[in-house]
Amino acid sequence: MIVAHRGSSYSAPENTISAFNLAWEQGADAVEGDFYLSADGEIVCLHDKTTSRTAPGSPSLKVSDATLEQLRKLDVGSWKHERYAGEKIPTLTEVLATVPEGKGIFVEIKCGPEILPALREQLAKSSLKPEQITIICFNEEVVRQAREMMPYDANWLTSYKKQLTGGYRPSQKGVIESLKSTNASGFGTQVKPELLSSFMTQDFCDAIRESGCGMHGWTINDPDVAKQLVDRGFLSITTDRPKLIRESLSN
Repeated sequence: MIVAHRGSSYSAPENTISAFNLAWEQGADAVEGDFYLSADGEIVCLHDKTTSRTAPGSPSLKVSDATLEQLRKLDVGSWKHERYAGEKIPTLTEVLATVPEGKGIFVEIKCGPEILPALREQLAKSSLKPEQITIICFNEEVVRQAREMMPYDANWLTSYKKQLTGGYRPSQKGVIESLKSTNASGFGTQVKPELLSSFMTQDFCDAIRESGCGMHGWTINDPDVAKQLVDRGFLSITTDRPKLIRESLSN
C-alpha cells in the first residue's frame, strides 16, 4: 500500500487539499495527514506546533492557542510555489471528504489524548468505513486510548536513536513491549538505509509480526529502499512521492 506523506508533498504544499487531491490523481492507496486540536476545539491539519514554517511572512501562531478563524487567515501554499498561493489550513472533516471509496487515510495525531473525543465524533460522522481509517501516533497513551474508544486500527510510531554503546533505542524488545502495552494494531517505523542494514533485519520484522502487528514504513522516497521493504513484508510505504514509488514497484 502506497501512502502519500502529508499528501503528495514533494510536488504540492504539505497537508493541504491540493496535496491530498494530487495524491489521489497519482494513484496513492492512502494519504497521511497530521492533526492538532485548535484553541476552539477544531481539528486542523498541520505538521508543526506553530505555523512559522509553512506560513512564512505571517505572524507565527501556536496551533493549540489559535482559533480556526485565525488559522484560516494564513497562506500555507505560497512557500511551496506561487501557484499554490492562498492555500488554507484544512480541517479534518475537509481532508476526510477527499478520500475516495476504496482508499484510506492515516490520521497522525500530533498532540495528546485531549483530541480523541472530537476525533471520535468527526470520524463517526464521516462517510468513511472503519477499515478506511488508521490512527497513528508516537504518543503511547494516545494509541492506547484510541484503541479503547474507537473501532479503527491504531499504529504506534517510533524513530530511533543510536546509542554510544552500540545498538538503537528503542531496542527490538522495547518496541514489542510498547506495541503490546498500547494494544496497537500496527507498527509505524522510521526507515533509513543504515537501519535496514544493521537493525531492521528480517528477524526484527518477523518478531514484530509475531507480536500481532503489521509493519508500516516511513518516509521512503528511494525506490531501492521501497523494494527492500516489500521484500521484508511491509504492509505500507509512506512517501512524499507516491507516483515515483508506485511506478518503481510496478517495474
